[in-house]
Amino acid sequence: MIARLRRREFITLLGGAAVGWPLAARAQQPALPMIGFLSGQSPDNSAHLVMMLRRGLAEIGCTEGQNVAIEYRWALGQNDRLPALAADLVGRRVTVIVATAGGGTPASLAAKAATTTIPIVFSSGADPVKLGLVASLNRPGGNVTGISWLTFALDGKRLGLLRELVPKLTVLPVLLNPSFPDATRQLREIQQAAQTIGQGITILNASNIQEIDAAFEALAQMRPGALLLAADPFFHSRREQITTLAARHTIPTIYEDRVS
Repeated sequence: MIARLRRREFITLLGGAAVGWPLAARAQQPALPMIGFLSGQSPDNSAHLVMMLRRGLAEIGCTEGQNVAIEYRWALGQNDRLPALAADLVGRRVTVIVATAGGGTPASLAAKAATTTIPIVFSSGADPVKLGLVASLNRPGGNVTGISWLTFALDGKRLGLLRELVPKLTVLPVLLNPSFPDATRQLREIQQAAQTIGQGITILNASNIQEIDAAFEALAQMRPGALLLAADPFFHSRREQITTLAARHTIPTIYEDRVS
């Protein structure tokens, strides 16, 4: 876990937002510290993330609508919308930007590109140092901090586990999103893991809804013994589509987590 804001520092950060307001303005309409919530997903599949954010805020005495406001921005699975959404939050002068998991990496990169002064708290499965989000794990530096569980580095481990579960695999299809910022490293680690255990793989690319459908049409023709779904925020946002297609074509699939 990367260095994170301490409880007292976070309360000070939120509470200090209203200090500069003139007394008359505050008497007329008290300004609440504002949190910007930036996600590549949609409200429908991120209810648990919003719930956890509210629960965490409650632990430090912050309640949405009472002593803190939250501005939500959703890219709805379209990561190319994130820069504009991040810029909008910056324009609204939010106190802090929260870039969430299940989309955390693209959202974090968009937020960092949008501001060098507003604090950014992220959660991500990628390596934040290699992505350039932070300078190091113990000293992130700049205005960005958060947590990473390096789930994308575990794609190779999932490949090995799938091989154990389905030992007679000849060629294992891997569904990968080439537009994901960490896709090149993902592919390299998956290829290295496959080479280590002598497992043949074939890569199928999908970066949008239509390409996911096309990939599963190709898989239906291949009749593979299993499928490895590379960890990716976009795939996470389309988990209902993917799990439905995998079940329809009876393809055993390994995902990044049980939520998928």
